[in-house]
Amino acid sequence: MIQGELFGDPTGAAGGEEASDSSASSGPSGSSGVLGRSEPAPGAVLLPGWLDLDAQLRLVAACREWARPPAGLHSVRMPTGGMMSVRMVSLGWHWYPYGYRRVAEDGAPVKPFPPELGRLARQAVAEAYGAALPQVAGAASYEPDVAIVNHYPHGAKMGLHQDRDERADAPVVSVSLGDRCVFRLGNTETRTRPWTDLELSSGDLLVFGGPARFAYHGVVRTLQGTADPELGLVGRLNITVRQSGMGA
Repeated sequence: MIQGELFGDPTGAAGGEEASDSSASSGPSGSSGVLGRSEPAPGAVLLPGWLDLDAQLRLVAACREWARPPAGLHSVRMPTGGMMSVRMVSLGWHWYPYGYRRVAEDGAPVKPFPPELGRLARQAVAEAYGAALPQVAGAASYEPDVAIVNHYPHGAKMGLHQDRDERADAPVVSVSLGDRCVFRLGNTETRTRPWTDLELSSGDLLVFGGPARFAYHGVVRTLQGTADPELGLVGRLNITVRQSGMGA
């Protein structure tokens, strides 16, 4: 696996010991002030520009490390036989259609869930819901233990789906890096309308819990070449953090 082909320039902050140090430092301290907070649906909160450029750079570097084999970035074959156009790596628990296990696609143990992602996700939930935190299922006691990193090369997309493989109804935390995308947030009953299309940019935070926790959602398209060149990133990365409810 050649990381440069996947994520951009593999030199500098993206490689070796420096990338490992950067991933260890990523966390809530890298979040920035947020303007333009919106609630596209009950329980769904969008915080544009939640991560500043430095925090984004640290997460991109961490993603490069997580993507390395063993238990690295891989393609996913659906039960229908088709291949997903995104590639992914799981942390904490390995996701497969449709469940979780401790062994990755290549037979290696799944990489551990990074504590810094847990801290980041807990701060995300707290900032998204604020005073309403106690009223959102699983938010006040949020203990995330799994993350899925999706890489969208140019032309990749993701069909409408529900995140129903967890045994908990705690919120899902989603962070965007790289190219902008059109994210479709649907309803909880069907893949058809009504839905709301959102344009997500690098550094944006989307949290969906409560009434929106099991909403259908997906990525209609990415907008090629819209990433900040300083990220050195080809395509889009999406990090979703969840509470599996699976226990130890």
